[in-house]
Amino acid sequence: MSTIGGNSGRRRPSPGSTTFAARTITVPSAHDGRRLDKYIRSQLKGVPATLLFRLMREGKIRVNGSKAKPNHRISGGDELALPAITVDAEKKSQRVPGHLIATVENAVVHEDGELIVVDKPADLAVHRGTGVDAGVIEALRQARPDVPDLELAHRLDRETSGLLMLAKTPAMLRHLQEILRDREHEIDRRYLALVEGAWPEDLRASTTALRRTSRSTVAVPESRGGQRSETHFRVVERHGRRATVIEARLLTGRKHQIRVHCREAGHPIAGDSRYGSPGFNRHVRGRGITTMMLHAHSLEVPLPGGDVLRLTAPPPTVWERF
Repeated sequence: MSTIGGNSGRRRPSPGSTTFAARTITVPSAHDGRRLDKYIRSQLKGVPATLLFRLMREGKIRVNGSKAKPNHRISGGDELALPAITVDAEKKSQRVPGHLIATVENAVVHEDGELIVVDKPADLAVHRGTGVDAGVIEALRQARPDVPDLELAHRLDRETSGLLMLAKTPAMLRHLQEILRDREHEIDRRYLALVEGAWPEDLRASTTALRRTSRSTVAVPESRGGQRSETHFRVVERHGRRATVIEARLLTGRKHQIRVHCREAGHPIAGDSRYGSPGFNRHVRGRGITTMMLHAHSLEVPLPGGDVLRLTAPPPTVWERF
């Protein structure tokens, strides 16, 4: 159980709990533009995100004296007022299993002083969540305790394999998030996917607007709240009329964007349990493929110094069974 200090009606903290005293923090300029919840968690290790969200909703965490939402972007010089918080031992961050750390370490394809890129295996979550005790970020944080500001720069669906960027410094995180949010034309992210049917040669782009719901992503017109979304396509390899390997380039980064655009085009991705075709999924399972066949295989991203990082990662070897 997590408790908030200053309420005598609360039970005493249990042995082994951690208490963070009430404090005021002045945000360093290096964290300018960072999400509020991410910054607080970097300062209060082990505090559950759900507790921070509740404190923000209740107005017990203040930015410059005012309430703020978790996704508020902080600025250098902001004054954060935090209440006393106690986190019981059973709520502290769990140790990540050694085999998971080894899997993630073996998947690192690039690392420098500011950036890590991982070729994430399919069916490995990028972070802890419902039913998931640990993911890529928790494994790398435990493996690199000397990198306190390690954060995901973006996300991949759990079912998707391929190149995933993690920032080691606030400056790199801010740089990558600005590109992904405001300068998407400067980054080149390409995916390979096996889709059902014969993809038309002239179907080279989808601009279907998308909107997130509580359970999935749906295609809706922009006039009804859909967000502008754009994916470019290229045929890579045909398997008769039964299936096609395509390359998909993201021009925007909506949740499940490629998966929904492929479904809306009438060519769902193999192994996609949410947006796919049950019959086609059974067909690929018959070939011994049990994962979704969507892979982030190519990445070109401009770096702060003016260089461009270019990486490719081949699809999982299990794809060879098709």
